[in-house]
Amino acid sequence: MQEALQPKELQQKEQYPILSRINSPEDLKALPEEEISALAEEIRAFLIGRIQENGGHLASNLGVVEMTLAIHRVFSTPHDHVIFDVGHQSYVHKLLTGRRDQFSTLRQGGGISGFPKREESEHDCFGTGHSSTSLSAALGFAEADRLSGSDAYTVCVLGDGAYTGGMIHEALNNCRKKLRLIIILNENEMSISKNIGRFAKNLSHLRSKEGYFRTKSGIVSFLSKIPLVGNKLQSLIRRIKMGIKAILYGSNYFENLGLYYLGPVDGNDEEAVEVLLREAKQSKQSCIIHLKTKKGKGFAPAEATPDRFHGMSPSNRVPCKGTNFSEEMGKLLTGYAAKNNKVCAITAAMESGTGLTRFRQTYPSRFFDVGIAEEHAVTFAAGLAANGYRPVVALYSTFLQRAYDSVIHDVALQNLPVVFCIDRAGLNSSDGATHHGIFDVAFLSQIPNLTIYTPITHASLKIALEAALRAPGPVAIRYPNGYESEEVVRAFYGDRAPKTIGVRSDYAATDAEALDAVIITHGRIVSEAMRAKRSLREQGISVGILLLERLKPYESLAEQILPLLPQKPCRVLLLEEEIKSGGMGMLLSDALSVHKAMQNKTVQIMALDDEFGIQTKCEPILQSVGLDAEHIVQAITKA
Repeated sequence: MQEALQPKELQQKEQYPILSRINSPEDLKALPEEEISALAEEIRAFLIGRIQENGGHLASNLGVVEMTLAIHRVFSTPHDHVIFDVGHQSYVHKLLTGRRDQFSTLRQGGGISGFPKREESEHDCFGTGHSSTSLSAALGFAEADRLSGSDAYTVCVLGDGAYTGGMIHEALNNCRKKLRLIIILNENEMSISKNIGRFAKNLSHLRSKEGYFRTKSGIVSFLSKIPLVGNKLQSLIRRIKMGIKAILYGSNYFENLGLYYLGPVDGNDEEAVEVLLREAKQSKQSCIIHLKTKKGKGFAPAEATPDRFHGMSPSNRVPCKGTNFSEEMGKLLTGYAAKNNKVCAITAAMESGTGLTRFRQTYPSRFFDVGIAEEHAVTFAAGLAANGYRPVVALYSTFLQRAYDSVIHDVALQNLPVVFCIDRAGLNSSDGATHHGIFDVAFLSQIPNLTIYTPITHASLKIALEAALRAPGPVAIRYPNGYESEEVVRAFYGDRAPKTIGVRSDYAATDAEALDAVIITHGRIVSEAMRAKRSLREQGISVGILLLERLKPYESLAEQILPLLPQKPCRVLLLEEEIKSGGMGMLLSDALSVHKAMQNKTVQIMALDDEFGIQTKCEPILQSVGLDAEHIVQAITKA
């Protein structure tokens, strides 16, 4: 007897009659061809509804619907491996591999990730979140299968944006011909191939038909059986074909590397993509399939402005007033560029995300978007600085990790005046562990010659940027994703406009002796410290907060802090939303410990203790990792 459907399941079955039947790739393979087009439209409608409601990446996923359908109709995961570069375009893949009913939890604590994740599904063979890593990983899978004698295929889905990353070219340089490796180059913005005239279009169309490959295979088979001259005829025909293609398309980079090139074809034509995938599979060699897709396809606003619909916030999110830190930084930097024609701005394919659109519009000759190439961005900045300019490199914290050697070897070692504007510092719950900015304080604190500022208000950001542009050496300015807190401004600045940047307290130095505990912190987590302070006050415990706007060098920071601490015994809590090992807490604790005034103090450190900040429950990220106000209260009140 069939179980009765729950109301939600019944509604889904009525609204998405085909999609509701797809619970695995095998269900998709069994679907009649005439239903594929209708399924694609249902998937688009499903994604638009869910992402508008819960937030997530929209335009990129709408563009890869047919491509993903074709991949799962031709290949069999988890036996075959599918790796998505960056991974934000893997939502369709998740829908087709049994996670449709979990989509209401997308990008939420304890829910499914917005990126492929090995722990989430056997169909996610490799976790991604940063760009340009896919092909190196795919090559590793393919070589492992070769070594073990496996007949599995590895499919690497690579966007044209990721193609600007250097790792892709490093991996291409190491691709062997005789691997079961299929690289899908999904071109949706940047033109890579030269395509001239109607004849070239017709040839491309012909090459996407199944009959073309059957005929080609038959000719090769026939020629190979001709004694003495068969192989020579094959070679001659191949050279003639390559010559014609060179005239029509120009020199093909991939074929020059020895890879079998197929395309370009319409990536939103499922049948055409499926034909090419089957040909690539049949060839049993490393292949490049070049597709052209429409970003945001099926949703007119996203098609018109795909950048606006790259990432969406949940519909119930309360809009904030004013400018966020990224926008404020861009506005300030544009102002400083007006006063100093040596100021330049550099970003790595994140112009809008880092707030540099205004700078680009105002000073296009001094704006450089280097593509997804953070290592190059930093060394390029070092070259500008060495030749008399004032470069500002704006990167997300999590992406700066990719340029660590360049920061040390090319900037700090030579003490060059490069400014790093580090966006999205701290925990960033929606995108998960791949996008947490929790390591930069630790890895930058180890580098000589480098100063670190941690502004948490627009006023302190202005002072930090002004000081950084005058500094003789490298400076890092880190700030969170979001807006300044009016409560924080009132508590630490009052009505006074700050003129310097350093250590700020929410109490007068003369009141220090009345305190039972002092919380020393930096960044937006100061708001949690303020919540904890109010809760502790109700328990009769007096707490003061020291807000750090500058970290390194820690020795001078400790000397600034000491006069603000009580001379009597008390608790000192060092609080940060970054990794504990090598972070502010550890380094400042060491710098303070050499002073006699700390001998009667109990020092504690609250930070991420050797973990990546992975949310396992549907709760706020700071609560999930034990760094919210309630946990702060517990730390201070425990015996």
